[in-house]
Amino acid sequence: METYSVLREFSGTWGLVIMMLAFVGIVVFAFRPGSRKLHDDISQIPFRNEKPGE
Repeated sequence: METYSVLREFSGTWGLVIMMLAFVGIVVFAFRPGSRKLHDDISQIPFRNEKPGE
């Protein structure tokens, strides 16, 4: 087999599995218990240096 065929076969099988596991891991990390405070804090970063009334 030439290199292209080997890489294409690998990406068609294991590449899909790896990408699916990465997606599930990211979703679980984002919605894990206890992360709400962190996400609320991060969402307020653009407004930290604003003065009221400006």
